[in-house]
Amino acid sequence: MSVRVRFAPSPTGLLHVGALRTVLFDYLFAQHNGGQNILRIEDTDRTRYNADSEKEFVDTLAWVGIEFDEGPHIGGPHGPYRQSERKEAGIYSHWIERLIELGHAYMAFDTPEELNEMREYQQINKMPTGYFGGDWRDADPSKAAAAIAEGKPYVIRQRIPRDRTVVVEDAIRGRVEFDTNTLPDPVLIKGDGMPTYHFAAMVDDHLMEITHVLRGEEWIATSPIHWLLFEMFGWDRPVFVHCPVIVGTDGKKLSKRHGATRVLDYAAQGYDKEALKNFIALIGWSPGDDREVMSQQELIAAFDLKGLQASPGRFDIEKLRWLNGHRIRQMSTEELLDTILEYVKAPYTMEYWMNFVDENPMPNKKPTDGPEVWRRLVRLKEKAETNRSYVLEAVRLEQERVQTLADFGEACEFFLVDEVFFDEKAVEKWFGQEHVGKLLRFLLERVSEAQTASVEWCESLIRQFASDHGFDKLGPVVHPTRVALTGKTVGPGLFELMNVLGPSRMKARLERALAMLK
Repeated sequence: MSVRVRFAPSPTGLLHVGALRTVLFDYLFAQHNGGQNILRIEDTDRTRYNADSEKEFVDTLAWVGIEFDEGPHIGGPHGPYRQSERKEAGIYSHWIERLIELGHAYMAFDTPEELNEMREYQQINKMPTGYFGGDWRDADPSKAAAAIAEGKPYVIRQRIPRDRTVVVEDAIRGRVEFDTNTLPDPVLIKGDGMPTYHFAAMVDDHLMEITHVLRGEEWIATSPIHWLLFEMFGWDRPVFVHCPVIVGTDGKKLSKRHGATRVLDYAAQGYDKEALKNFIALIGWSPGDDREVMSQQELIAAFDLKGLQASPGRFDIEKLRWLNGHRIRQMSTEELLDTILEYVKAPYTMEYWMNFVDENPMPNKKPTDGPEVWRRLVRLKEKAETNRSYVLEAVRLEQERVQTLADFGEACEFFLVDEVFFDEKAVEKWFGQEHVGKLLRFLLERVSEAQTASVEWCESLIRQFASDHGFDKLGPVVHPTRVALTGKTVGPGLFELMNVLGPSRMKARLERALAMLK
């Protein structure tokens, strides 16, 4: 069997993690089986449809690197691929008429007031809530004809069979049983003539020859409705795959406080698309071994529905940061710098950081200043355009320490500014010690005479001062030197950063640090 899957979003908002996982699973499954991946836009809810939302979906998936074989933007043999256009083409009217002819659907002319009264009666009498037939399920055809002649508005509902057990086969959970007496008759065609999801999606899945429907487990409750529609038409059913819900590390519903956000925001935050796909794929799915770091080709080779789990998948932002850091360290420095520059130039990066508000600041840490993050990134880009080799060395030294592309702005800042910002606590701790004045004057004298500053030469200076002044360990010499040159107590190796800064930059910084001691 040739595998055909579809991603069928309703473009009413932004593309988030749950939808990305679904389309990623679709893509990996199709690629693994040499099948086709179809994009279908489910836009029958015209009051909520947003053209900008549809564009964002397409643009975001293009950034992630998920490709489609058919869809509204590339065409294909099963078009149109927007449900509103399929409705205008008369596709759904043909099949709803057929369902009525078969006796599996009927017109219902209930007014909103009558439906409210029905719900109130059910609630007062502690009955199942929903439409279980009303006055129209078994009404004489002449009654419906008279209502139509009067111009009464109506919907078309599915006639759910009673006194049956429907067994839905789910690829993850196996047999799931439903008592049809608990299932209300769902609306298939709304009063405005638009089909509901229940009807349009199943008709389209059949006509587009979809073999596997991957969707969230929230659809399990209505899956017997869809199962029955295929039975009523006499169609072969696709394989239904209800993917596990995604929760935070605390086991609660995924939210912003867990790190969940719009997918394009992950790009703006500096996450690499390959790391993001690696991370998302492992939420609720396992390759069957202990692998955590996987390339796209490895994910495709390993992806199988048997690896999907029924239990909730956990979203751990720290794991994503770890995977992203690993990806950064796998790049050559040249590739990494080019990636950083492309990231800074992307329009979504500036938009994100200039409007960023830190709603979840880290404990004992100042909230992130979004505009400042952006200014630092711009500084790095501008410096790279005038002195690429210098910035390349700065990036190389920080490559082992950062976790996102956005981190490079702050991490490399002390390399790029004329005057570093001094951490007050660092200055207080180290510049108050007796030997620091002598140390800085010693270093200033040496670097003022130097033309170059190799790593070995820089190390010899530090060791010479420590030896001459009786220090058994290098810490009392290394730390104040680092503060004088970078303003911080942490960073890449001291001798390596001294080498990258070079004599002239070190001279200026040592002079400024000495002035602070007076």
